Parts: sequence; C-alpha cells; structure tokens
Amino acid sequence: MKWNKETVNIIYASNDGYAGHLAASLVSLLENNRQIPHMHIYVLSVNMCGLYKERLRRIAEGYGRGVTAVELGDLKQRFTYDIDTRGFDISAMGRLFAAEVLPETVERALYLDCDTIVCGSILPLYEWDLGDCLVGMVMEPTVYGEMKEALGMGRDDAYYNSGVLLMALGRWRRERVLTRLLDFYGAHAGRLFACDQDTINGALRGQIRTLPPKYNFFTNYRYFRYDTLYGLCRAYEEVGREAFAEAKRYPVVLHYLGDERPWIAGNRNHYRKLYETYLDRTPWKGTPKQTGKELYMFLWWGLNKATLLCPGLRLWISRRFGMKVIDARKKS
Repeated sequence: MKWNKETVNIIYASNDGYAGHLAASLVSLLENNRQIPHMHIYVLSVNMCGLYKERLRRIAEGYGRGVTAVELGDLKQRFTYDIDTRGFDISAMGRLFAAEVLPETVERALYLDCDTIVCGSILPLYEWDLGDCLVGMVMEPTVYGEMKEALGMGRDDAYYNSGVLLMALGRWRRERVLTRLLDFYGAHAGRLFACDQDTINGALRGQIRTLPPKYNFFTNYRYFRYDTLYGLCRAYEEVGREAFAEAKRYPVVLHYLGDERPWIAGNRNHYRKLYETYLDRTPWKGTPKQTGKELYMFLWWGLNKATLLCPGLRLWISRRFGMKVIDARKKS
C-alpha cells in the first residue's frame, strides 16, 4: 500500500478533562522523535476550550511541529441512535471518525490514547506493513470474557486494544469503514462494554494486523508472564514469548491501562515517574492529583504484587469483580 511518506501523522482525541494527559504524552512523543523530518499532530477535540488547544499548539511549536485541532462537537449527534458508553468518556469514540474529519491527503496515521507515554522512536511502527489490513493493533488477552462473548468471539479469538491504532485511512475511506463501525455499534444497541474498542474489534474482525506489544505496552502487564497470557488466549501465540519479553525490557509506547493511573493520589504505578516527568514540562505542571482513592490504589498495588506470585488469584478476582467495576463507571 502506498501513502505519503513525507509526513508522519499523529492523532489524539480529547476533551478538557484529558488535555493535560494528552500534553504529557505529546511532549514524550516529540522529545523522543526529533529525528523524524516531518510530523503533524491532529487533535480530535470534543469541545476542548481554546486555551487548551493553544497550549498544545505552543508545545508542538517548541519542537518545530504543527498541531491542527479538529472540532468534533457533540459526538452523540454523529450517531443516528442512542448510545451508552458504559461510563467511558465519549471522547473515546472520536477515533472512529478520523477518516471522515481529517484531510483526504492523510492516507495513514498513528492514533495514540492520551494516557500513553512514548519512550522511543515510533518510525518503525509507523512504517509497519499492514498488508491488506485496515488497522494495526496490539492484543489484549486479559480482556473480560463477557466482552468477547458480546461480540460473538470465542475464548481464543484475538481481541485488540484500541489505545494505539496504526490506521490505513485511505482504505477506511474507500471501503466505507465508518459506516461499518456505526452499523455494528447500532446493531448492538449502541451499548457495548468498551464502546469504541469493542466496535473496532467486532466490525473489523479479520482485517486487524497484530502489532508487537512494545508498541502498546500496558503498564500492568509488567506483572504478567507470557504463559499466563497465552493460557488466556491461544491467539497470543502469534505475539510470541520473545516479543513479550522485549516489550517488558524496552517498551516504545507505555499505556497506563487499568485503574492505577499516575494522576491518582496514592498510585504506585511502576512507570508513574515517566508520566510525572513529562507532565512537568507542560503548562499543566503542578496539577493536583485526584484524591479519594488512596485505599483502592493500595489494594491495586497489592494485586499487582500478587500477580507475580500467583497469577491465578488476579484472574479469579478479575472474573469475579471485573465487569462490576466497569459497570460502576457508568455515570448517573
């Protein structure tokens, strides 16, 4: 597949609440990818204020890069049916509309979640051969079984995380992928467990290229063994023991997946200092951490430690309480 190799296109999606996290991720991306001659960042804004957009522009300008804010407005208006994101922020759905709202000259783009930190060059990832696939993603074998069942997937079918997406946007337009995504979500009453992620996995099944885990390394996977992940989903054999070990040693993109977020007071995330270091280089430096979950963070830390000694215990707890935690996120 051909695309414009002159410019590396990066996509984020955010509202005001995640703008500071986006800024930390952006600084990490720019700082560790100075060697890329041409890069442009697109921010899919869900009613982000002008001040925050300007802050992001200034960060990028400091590295000689450009930022274009694309306003999506009220995302619910882009659906012809009612949607329920199950407590996840609706800005997560913004990535589904990338092919529609970005210039048609953008044939390929790398989408990054706001809760990621880039630790190295993303150029090898950006140039990854997608073949006939529409998107490249990293597997998430620890996803709850109920989520896969809702999509008609079996235990050993590959399920992917949407926090990092290598998107063949030219093909998305030609093959009317947005329509497929919206139709799939609508067929599930606009109410899937992981809204955008489930929609991509279900609608694009069979057209997703598996990426190495180092390009979307979930921070809690530091405590997992390869054999545990393979036991959860046999499709993880495609990833391989060596690639998983490499991701643990040298992650290129860290993803603060799960509840142990580095901006929550009391968290003991092994990688929290990286987030704090890059946040301190943004206008959001000094933002107070969210309070009220200190005990929960302590218990989460204990769960991570238990995973090293007894993976089965964590899996039992996840099966017993995982979906309840997801449902508890739902806003009243």
